Amino acid sequence: MDDLSKKFYYIADVSEIIGVPQSTLRFWEKKFPQLRPRRSDGQTRLYTPADIELLQLINFLLKERGLKIEAARDYIRHNRADLDRRHQIIKRLVDVRTRLTALLDELNTRR
Repeated sequence: MDDLSKKFYYIADVSEIIGVPQSTLRFWEKKFPQLRPRRSDGQTRLYTPADIELLQLINFLLKERGLKIEAARDYIRHNRADLDRRHQIIKRLVDVRTRLTALLDELNTRR
């Protein structure tokens, strides 16, 4: 689900989009001051597309780059613009690779 067209997303939806458990999202909320999803009247977390993009960056730094939480927090605080650009480039490259792999598989099955 790459198209974030809704105004708000529930934590279960965000968990599925990011690919981490809901408990991890709640934990990251405590560790990253930039991440503050809105709350409904019933205290349900409501994540905006901007929140989801930040979570994708956090996930990238922690899981892909292997940074510790403190290092990821500092990196986001000081290098946000550079990080956003790099993350977008990597997402595009992964998408291109996925498409090329699918094309290659399709060509191999036609032989």
